Amino acid sequence: ASGIRYHVYKPAAAGDSIKPGMLVTMNFTVSLLDGTVCYSSAQEGKKSFVVEEERIESGIHRGLQYLKKGDKALIMIPSALAHGLLGDFDKIPPQMPIVYNVKIDPN
Repeated sequence: ASGIRYHVYKPAAAGDSIKPGMLVTMNFTVSLLDGTVCYSSAQEGKKSFVVEEERIESGIHRGLQYLKKGDKALIMIPSALAHGLLGDFDKIPPQMPIVYNVKIDPN
């Protein structure tokens, strides 16, 4: 119903399901649907945040709750749950869905 799509391409052998209030650390690449890379942990470092308590795209908070710690996955986030009508005023254009390629740390 939210429009979020995800694909776990390397499931964790073991790991906890991600829930609101949980601290998550991940490597990531944010790209447009055409594959253009906008942001990545290679340049910015890993992201660490508390699920549903930090100011990042609401779609990533929702999308991560389909995953477990240790998973590698693609999460497609519709523009309304990403950067909306205006984009991010930098690399993501207005009304643009984004794709997160994530590797969630197992701890």
